[in-house]
Amino acid sequence: MKISILLNLIPQRYVLGLMGFFATFTNYTIMVVLNIAITQMVPSLQTQGDPNTCATIKVNNTLLGQLEHKKETYDWNESTKGIILSAYFWGYIFTHIPGGMLAERFGGKHTLLFGILVASIITFITPWLTVTSNGDWRVVTALRFLIGFSQGPSHPAINSLLSKWVPLSERAKLGTLVFSGSLIGTIITNVVSGALMKATGNWSSCFYFFGTAGVIWCILWQLLCYSQPSTHPFITEKELEYLKTKIDSVSKKRQPTPWKAIWTSPPIWALVAAQLGHDWGFFTLLTDLPTYMSDVLKFSIVDNGIWNSIPYLVMWICSMFSGWLCDFLITRKYLKITFARKLFTIISSMGPSVFSMAASYSGCDKNLTVTMFTLAMAFKAPFYCGFKVNALDLAPNYAGIVMAVVNGMGAIAGGIAPFLAGALTENHTLLEWRIVFWMTFGCYTITTIIYCIWGTAEIQPWNDPEKYEMMKKYSNTSSNVAIDIKSTEKTEKL
Repeated sequence: MKISILLNLIPQRYVLGLMGFFATFTNYTIMVVLNIAITQMVPSLQTQGDPNTCATIKVNNTLLGQLEHKKETYDWNESTKGIILSAYFWGYIFTHIPGGMLAERFGGKHTLLFGILVASIITFITPWLTVTSNGDWRVVTALRFLIGFSQGPSHPAINSLLSKWVPLSERAKLGTLVFSGSLIGTIITNVVSGALMKATGNWSSCFYFFGTAGVIWCILWQLLCYSQPSTHPFITEKELEYLKTKIDSVSKKRQPTPWKAIWTSPPIWALVAAQLGHDWGFFTLLTDLPTYMSDVLKFSIVDNGIWNSIPYLVMWICSMFSGWLCDFLITRKYLKITFARKLFTIISSMGPSVFSMAASYSGCDKNLTVTMFTLAMAFKAPFYCGFKVNALDLAPNYAGIVMAVVNGMGAIAGGIAPFLAGALTENHTLLEWRIVFWMTFGCYTITTIIYCIWGTAEIQPWNDPEKYEMMKKYSNTSSNVAIDIKSTEKTEKL
């Protein structure tokens, strides 16, 4: 009884926003845990005498020694590691569009719940299957593929939920809150994983911890959240009426998905371009920054976890501020929505590309390199209120489907970038990594230009299929009338 009274006092869209934050938090803990664990699963390559490598600092390698004694380290080269790290994204791609369709048909709540539950269970059993298979990289690759496959529907489901729960005036703030859970998840995973591996002398403890945490989130989500305001038992009449008034562009009845209009829409392809650029740059750092700090800069496992978290912590702080700033500029009419989306996207693309590249020119100076990566992630923060919430602007009725198309195609970059980084950095030299970051700079630049030319925040005509069909019929009728008039004029002249 007391719980229901408390829930009545809290606006349920904020409860959903907070639980959505922990959904992306959980997704990223599951995604990122291998990125830090793999630095201890595979012995570092020792490179000496190369002017493009940093000197090895003698550190306490007790953990690595324990793992090697237990036969829990594996002889995976950089290309193999790249395949394993990219497998998640290839699985992620396949279920994006089906996930968006499921979210629109059955509701975002259960679509999101099922995906995270399956991913959590697979994460929990990953150490057992890895050790049982004697570190067969194909087994680990298959497991990561399945985790990505199960998490593919997550972003479409979240977008579907936000389109039904969040009014325009709160879209940037709550959207930023929800999606920034990925940053806190990354921070916690890096720090906790390093501490757990040092304390237990075993990399498997990370997978057990975050797999269990994912199951706990699923239980809370099932109890607290609902797909639509109208089905929520604890929502107040006041909040329900407010949402009905403010979210009037979302259709109350199910409509067929206008696939042709979506696939031929220039703003959608502009959004895809922006997502490709973001995913290429962001996932290059997300998957490979722990390896860069371990194998190039020679950080210890605990220091790696701590210093690797700093850029994401700064990004999270900046994302909260940029979300508030974006809403402020739009609601006060200082900026039009389209201009705001493009401005924040430019900042979030070009800043990271410049500072990531600068990091590769910082040599073996650990402090300067971490500073450059931190600045890169600070400038990345505005992407949440830039193109990330743009799908909600374009088509509230099909936010889940649009997010599925955009995020799914963007994940292709997430699949290619880690593999390519691994293939290009077999020797862990600064020169090899410099090539990786120059490629990232080029990708960011091209995709940002495309988004700025064709991107928009205007609701697309096909968001309302009935009106869209009427417009097309009217357009065709008008064209036919115009043709008849021209034909008549020509006949009269003859």
